[in-house]
Amino acid sequence: MNATTVRHILDTIAGMFPDAHCELNHNNAFELTIAVLLSAQCTDATVNKVTADLFQKYHTPQDYISVPLEELEQDIRRIGLYRNKAKHIQNLCQILIEKYGGEVPSEHDLLVQLPGVGRKTANVVVSNAFDVPAFAVDTHVERVSKRLGLANWKDNVTEVENKLNKRVPRDEWTISHHRFIFFGRYHCKAQNPACQVCPLLDICREGKKRMKTSLVIKEKKVKPKISKSVKKNNTTT
Repeated sequence: MNATTVRHILDTIAGMFPDAHCELNHNNAFELTIAVLLSAQCTDATVNKVTADLFQKYHTPQDYISVPLEELEQDIRRIGLYRNKAKHIQNLCQILIEKYGGEVPSEHDLLVQLPGVGRKTANVVVSNAFDVPAFAVDTHVERVSKRLGLANWKDNVTEVENKLNKRVPRDEWTISHHRFIFFGRYHCKAQNPACQVCPLLDICREGKKRMKTSLVIKEKKVKPKISKSVKKNNTTT
């Protein structure tokens, strides 16, 4: 894919979602880390509902390790995989206290060593909390990138990230991450994407395939059926 096409994609999505931003509610790097950890296999909307109370009860790493694990589990039980996530949170908080003075480190390499923090979470934290350019690849970013041909269908998330980092200007990594999420969440959905009104349909291989399939289905539905009586008359003449 050439630079002109990449620029067209970035500018088009930017025009559609100029105000794209992180939709996880948080007040600082620590809360963001907890929120992103909780968001794995869970919607941002559900996480925000849980953290609305969670962040009122817990303010520091010490707060999280001062309660029994079972209590923390109950506080986040509406979140998928809440038992594992509760363990990760307490272990993460213990490490923050012991190694980093209770503060979240700003270095990506240190973040990924924390329990429950993968590459995507680390990218989200460094880019949103510390203004370090990063292109975090979640399910929306991955889907959009592959449909638009910015990555190959079989690429893993790390390969997708590497290709995006090469094709997108570094100073646009963070905002493009947010815009790709909005584009995937509200327009190019996993199910029933808005292909028929998409300004990027001409370069979207998935969209073209879907529209072609939709056209074939419509043609089959409108194809006139020959009645049995007509068939019979045609046979006797």
